[in-house]
Amino acid sequence: MDQKLYEQACSLLELCRQKKLKIATAESCTGGLVAGALTDVAGSSDVFERGFVTYSNEAKHTMLGIPLETLTSFGAVSRETARAMAVGALAHAPVELAVAVTGIAGPQGAVAGKPVGLVHFAAIRGNHLIDAERCYGAIGRGQIRRAAIGQALALLRELAEGE
Repeated sequence: MDQKLYEQACSLLELCRQKKLKIATAESCTGGLVAGALTDVAGSSDVFERGFVTYSNEAKHTMLGIPLETLTSFGAVSRETARAMAVGALAHAPVELAVAVTGIAGPQGAVAGKPVGLVHFAAIRGNHLIDAERCYGAIGRGQIRRAAIGQALALLRELAEGE
């Protein structure tokens, strides 16, 4: 992991430690890299509770409780699915904060209206849910996934700072 992401993860973990907040992740296109960024930091176990890697629609449905109609109506890469993933992670883990990431890291997988590099994010704390959409373009699978880690950590920080 690069130094900037490591520092971002350290800072988030320290903030959550001070506020006594626990974190869960729900990841698709990042395949557990957000959880990996958090657990790269020694001592993260007092803040990071668990990660759900839900690459398939079946995993999103069975592990996070996302309704199949959400997945069929909007697709796995959508604002609605990201939001449902975050809500599902919060519901299935004893945590106060959860973040979700779903997107198309490429190089294949683009469909009409959903290009390679499109990533949807959502984060939740209590009843406060925020989301974001980024289109990084076809900058390469690794670069898209690294950029997504930073955005996911930033959303968690935004919610951790609140209240």
